[in-house]
Order: sequence, then C-alpha cells, then structure tokens
Amino acid sequence: MRIHVVTAFTDRPFAGNPAGVCLLPAGPWPQDAWMQRVAAEMNHSETAFALPLPASDEADWAIRWFAPLVETNLCGHATLATAHVLRTEHGVLGAVRFASRQSGVLVTHADASGSVTLDFPAAPGTEVPVPDGLVDVLGTEPEATYRTGALGDLLTVLPDEATVRAVTPDLAAMAELTRRERLRGVIITAPPAGAHAAVGADGAAGADGAAGAAGEPSGNGEFGENGQDRPPYDFVSRFFSPAEGIREDPATGSAHTALAPYWSARLGRQQLTGFQVSARTGVIHTALHGDRVHLTGNAVTVLDGTLHV
Repeated sequence: MRIHVVTAFTDRPFAGNPAGVCLLPAGPWPQDAWMQRVAAEMNHSETAFALPLPASDEADWAIRWFAPLVETNLCGHATLATAHVLRTEHGVLGAVRFASRQSGVLVTHADASGSVTLDFPAAPGTEVPVPDGLVDVLGTEPEATYRTGALGDLLTVLPDEATVRAVTPDLAAMAELTRRERLRGVIITAPPAGAHAAVGADGAAGADGAAGAAGEPSGNGEFGENGQDRPPYDFVSRFFSPAEGIREDPATGSAHTALAPYWSARLGRQQLTGFQVSARTGVIHTALHGDRVHLTGNAVTVLDGTLHV
C-alpha cells in the first residue's frame, strides 16, 4: 500500500504542514489500532486515511484523521493533502466529497494550478473568562479568550504579532489545562505587525490601521532572513495541542474555521489571509460564507513510499 507525505498550505517543500496520506482500497476500514500505529510511526501532526465509497449522492470518499496519540474529529491540512494526492496521482480535478464521522461531508475543490479549497463548517467563538493557569502556560496576559464549540479549541487573542511569536508555552501544563477544560488545543492570534498588514479590496489598511503591500501574497509564507519575501496578511496565529501529541502544529486549517469568523467580524471583510508564524510557517486564505468557511492553499508531495505492514 502506498503512503505519501504531503506538506500543505505552502508551495515548496520543508515548509507548511506535513501530513501522511494513505488511500485505502475499497472495502471495510482497517482496524483502528492499525491506523493509530501507522500515524504514530509517521509522527506527523496528522495522517489521513481515505476510503473510496460506492457511487452515491452523498460522498465520494470516507476520511479519518489520526494524530500520533488519538483519532481527531477534523483536520484541514491533511484533507487538503489528500485532495492534492487525488489530483497528482489520479488526475482528479474539481470537487471531491469526503464523508467524515464527526464533521459531516467536507468538499474540496482542486484546480489545475495546484491550489485546493476546503469547504468546512465555521466554528464561531463564544467569549469566556480566561481559564485558570492560562497566563502561566503562555507567559503573557490574553486580551480575550473564546471557546469554539465542537471544534474544541480555545481561541486566545494576544495584543500583537511580536507577542504571538515570542510565546514559549509550558507544554506539560498546557496539556493538563486542555484535558481539564476538555479542549483539543490552544490557538493564539493577534493583528499583524504594521509593515505587513494586508490591504482590503477598498484600499483600507489591515487590522492595525497600517497599509501594507496590496494584492495577493507572492509566496505561501516562507521568507528569507531579511524578511523581504514575506507576504501581506491580515492576522497571525499559532496552534498547540500537546495532549494529542502535537507540540506545535505548523499550519492548521481547522483552527482557521474559528479564526476566520473572529477576524472577519473584527475587520469587516469576508476574505482574509492568515499567516501561521510557526517555524515552518504557512499561509491560509479564508473566505466566510455564512456558516461555512472556505480555506485555500497549495501543497507539495515530498515523499511517496510503500507501506509494508
């Protein structure tokens, strides 16, 4: 059985978020324990297993996602990676419908240029008091915190990009906090630094009122030491889920189902660009459509191998 490693939300290798992708033969699902062991062996934040379905009006493939320690309810970058493999290995363009166990039918749309758009349920947040211990976990005082419903994350708003970049969380304490609060993970987010704020379609400045370079980003989040290749963006974020074996996720599509409604409401625009400022970085273009969020990015296959177990 073939297995792929695809890095998502980037247009080049060694950036974005790597995911394992395993396209299964038709038939029943393998044992859960086997898929969990494969995911642990791959040791990426997620490995996607996709199972072809009989012709129906509901979906084309079933999909499940496994982190190194647990099965998860939703994963954006591994779904994008799966659509990328279907395009590159099987020539599948246009819409593909994936039936998931907890998040309904998810539609991806791959075009010939290589970009993939995910149609995911939005996860608007509900403001809550800052949980006990979060300030110590992050080493900084949040401006606000929001629970994100079924997504299960804590959206944590910080004052600026520099603060987001400087956070060095106590991961053991964060794992304890997320278990106590029944959370999947913690998103931290802030407006961009003024020189990098994106400009809206009407020419207005980005989140902090400073105008940046107009137009779409020239790349997908990677930049040289001098920062000259950095794209414009509307907000920054990072994501941590240590209780699931993910110390820091490099580029998290599912987190942007909560980030998109929050920043769209705050900025008054439906289409935004998020920059995840992990070490690998990633760019996710978001478009809010009612109770759905469209997430668009690129992907690159970096490994194509054979699974011998």
